[in-house]
Amino acid sequence: MEKAADRQRVLLQHLRPSFTSSSVEDIQSSLSTSICLAGDSAAYHRSSVFGDDVVIVAAFRSALCKSKRGGFKDTYPDDILAPVLKALIDKTKINPSEVGDIVVGSVLAPGSQRASECRMAAFYAGFPETVPIRTVNRQCSSGLQAVADVAAAIKAGFYDIGIGAGLESMTANPMAWEGSVNPRVRLMAQAQDCLLPMGITSENVAQRFSVTRKEQDEAAVDSHRKAAAATAAGRFKDEIIPIKTKIVDPKTGDEKEITVAVDDGIRPNASLSDLSKLKPVFKKDGTTTAGNSSQVSDGAGAVLLMRRSVAMQKGLPILGVFRSFAAVGVDPAIMGVGPAVAIPAAVKDAGLELGDIDLFEINEAFASQFVYCRKKLDLNPEKINVNGGAMAIGHPLGATGARCVATLLHEMRRRGRDCRYGVVSMCIGTGMGAAAVFERGDSCDELTNARKIETHNFLSRDAK
Repeated sequence: MEKAADRQRVLLQHLRPSFTSSSVEDIQSSLSTSICLAGDSAAYHRSSVFGDDVVIVAAFRSALCKSKRGGFKDTYPDDILAPVLKALIDKTKINPSEVGDIVVGSVLAPGSQRASECRMAAFYAGFPETVPIRTVNRQCSSGLQAVADVAAAIKAGFYDIGIGAGLESMTANPMAWEGSVNPRVRLMAQAQDCLLPMGITSENVAQRFSVTRKEQDEAAVDSHRKAAAATAAGRFKDEIIPIKTKIVDPKTGDEKEITVAVDDGIRPNASLSDLSKLKPVFKKDGTTTAGNSSQVSDGAGAVLLMRRSVAMQKGLPILGVFRSFAAVGVDPAIMGVGPAVAIPAAVKDAGLELGDIDLFEINEAFASQFVYCRKKLDLNPEKINVNGGAMAIGHPLGATGARCVATLLHEMRRRGRDCRYGVVSMCIGTGMGAAAVFERGDSCDELTNARKIETHNFLSRDAK
């Protein structure tokens, strides 16, 4: 490393002939091999020492299955999560006792019950009693929030290794409001809008921003087409953990052992003509149908994060680097616009521009909001949900964020040098959006772990 630094100093002296021998000391004080001001892009900043980066060394998920009809309809939620957690240990060979915390995103189950189920799942997976676990609920972004919470805790020094996960069984815990609603809600329009059915918010987005029924149906067909192609090509095999379970025949009660290893909601033959025949679900003259909405699903995902220096000590390959996270608030009546606000915020926090992002995983809660966000941000459709999205794969609320991280990072690794930065984003019920920026794991080293500088004293290939 010292030799590399010396070479940089010599190069800088040649490039700046006005330097005198006395100014070499200034170079010495300003040049750091752990935060290199030259870097690979002056517009791209690194705010931490290379070894302190928070990295992802493994990211897995279950297959996503149709609620009440799919492969997990007779599977307890903890039995969906446990195999995914166990895979993190088995495939990385880490000592489970070294994990500082497990954070699980979950939405619909009663809080204390789901917390207990997650603790049980950790035991089933082989984690000792010394490893704590908790749940987090930021609705549809809960899985991503879990990953962000763990990244923040590692960054803060609370621990060096953690797991961000997500779990949802919409079979066991369907969407419902329990108890009465505070009558005070009638006094405030925004509070009332927090109670709007998600499908109505989709209709609001479509109407307010002129997203047509045809555009929505085309987006749905495209999602199924890409997901079917990805499945056929085996592109999900690296991220999906096969789960042995049982399925019960509702007519006879007979049990059958099965292995669930494929998303079962994908319709390879979905067509525009078929979708156009479906009736609106939420509004008589609306455009939101069962075909252009996300699927109600069961599933789990888990992401293993650690400090880069620890991963290097253990000799673990780095799948991705966690660069930034943003959660924002928007109008509850059009909650689906959340990604259009959250993505720019997260990208800016990472010191990047939208044009720097090579891949996007944007949750397809509804085609209306997905199409709006794509158009609003003027994103290249070829960069978004390249393996399909929630309209085809499914949307188990609390697990979606972790699922998207796994899908994104494995696809980025497949693409190699052509794909450096990726974004995961989703809208959030009651009017929010969340987004996170990731970097491909092998795309930088210690000397290109750069940060933005105000004056360009050093070499940069694209300094402005």
